[in-house]
Amino acid sequence: MFVMKKILVTGSLGQIGTELTIRLRELYGAENVLATDIRHVDDSPVVNDGLYATLDVMDGERMQKLVNDYQIDTIIHLAALLSATAEEKPLFAWNLNMGGLLNALEVARHSNCQLFTPSSIGAFGPSTPKDHTPQDTIQRPNTMYGVTKVSAELLCDYYFTKFGVDTRGLRFPGLISHKALPGGGTTDYAVDIYYEALKHQKYTSYIAKGTYMDMMYMPDAIDAIIKLMEADPSGLKHRNAFNITAMSFDPEEIAASIRKYIPAFTMDYKVDPARQQIADSWPNSIDATAAKEEWDFNPQYDLDRMTKSMLENLANKLGVECRLMESV
Repeated sequence: MFVMKKILVTGSLGQIGTELTIRLRELYGAENVLATDIRHVDDSPVVNDGLYATLDVMDGERMQKLVNDYQIDTIIHLAALLSATAEEKPLFAWNLNMGGLLNALEVARHSNCQLFTPSSIGAFGPSTPKDHTPQDTIQRPNTMYGVTKVSAELLCDYYFTKFGVDTRGLRFPGLISHKALPGGGTTDYAVDIYYEALKHQKYTSYIAKGTYMDMMYMPDAIDAIIKLMEADPSGLKHRNAFNITAMSFDPEEIAASIRKYIPAFTMDYKVDPARQQIADSWPNSIDATAAKEEWDFNPQYDLDRMTKSMLENLANKLGVECRLMESV
């Protein structure tokens, strides 16, 4: 088992970074986890409850200095532009997603650091098999986000084979969290719907009925990152691109799950063509066999268990009085 000692997290104020940083500090000690982001949020526990530094990942010299000063041995590189936002700013997305990763890889190479960076189901495309998408399959995405994710997988593979950098990564599905808002992804509807269910008991979906996408509750995603990073490297064949998923559903199914707890909930549709086009290019469901076999990936949350947790936690967060009418 690999043991991380001093960890640097980029993009620590994002959706994944917020929860991952908190969990890493619980496991490894607040003094051993340096959270970084391009911004500073005064009331964030990420900023206030441990080591924090501002970092623009395009500044490789600053990244190297932080790694040197804090004797970092593990870089978890999360800073990136997400799918829907990347389509609005494709050149910026390419420069940030690839330039930031290249800086992280170079720092990892020079300082002998282990490195994690996430990939995504966005790395697949319209010609990829839609159902039970294999671990190894055709990847021809038609979005800038997808192009950067495929490129990142290949670049991390290159740094492992060429320079021996211990690179690792996961192809994340849509991630659902009650702690941090998503930041411009196509699967964000699956977070928004819970907020609207509690506040208004109705939701207008920008993703069409019958559109299946893989999803995962954030606690499972956080556990997967840590489990992969602690795994024996000798057992990892698919280092930088493990398929992982916990569930696949369309908007009707998540609405039905919510109605098990809030029977009055209703949903209609106003499809966003841009995000729908992205969703249509992604798989309906993916095969996570390699992750299960190579490092024992094992998600704990299904749709109904996630729904109950989301509604309970968001009701408390929003100060909404909500007695869930549990019928499952």
